[in-house]
Amino acid sequence: MHAKFKKMSDSTADDWQLIMGEQMAFFNKLPHRILTHLQLLDNDYGGFPVDRLQHSLQTAELAAEAGEDEQYIVCALLHDIGDTLGSANHADVAASILQPYISEENFWMIKHHAIVQGYNFFHHIGLDRNLRDSLREHPHYARTERFVNQYDDQAFDASKPKLSLDLFVPMVHNVFAKPINSIYNKALT
Repeated sequence: MHAKFKKMSDSTADDWQLIMGEQMAFFNKLPHRILTHLQLLDNDYGGFPVDRLQHSLQTAELAAEAGEDEQYIVCALLHDIGDTLGSANHADVAASILQPYISEENFWMIKHHAIVQGYNFFHHIGLDRNLRDSLREHPHYARTERFVNQYDDQAFDASKPKLSLDLFVPMVHNVFAKPINSIYNKALT
């Protein structure tokens, strides 16, 4: 059954009761869609020593081993998920996907990790490696720098045995179970 309006402005409360029932089922499948999309990074090396999926898994594993909380670990896992659809702004894409489900400091960390990580390579490609300095005064800068230095930068180890995404599936389901920063929070409860 589908709603029967031609313009959204003509929709009724009955239409939206039907739509929200369908939307709840769709929202509940988000973790599966995210995990499926993350698998697109498998065997995508882009010239790096490990494929993008293994880089993501290594980053998440390092965060988990260091005792970071579940939300942080999922952020580490998904920090480069935007590579497939937003090659020129992958950090923005990842941050946008995560934003409704994570804290402000984790959102800022993911959104800006590429600029902070740029210190390690921007000078090799003709960019200003000190671009990150423009962010230093932000309250979440230190968190982002720690993420890059301790996890993201360390996760290119081709000698490491391949990791499985299965280790992180329950965490992804937990973090994406319910949005905490969305205009739809009230409608989804």
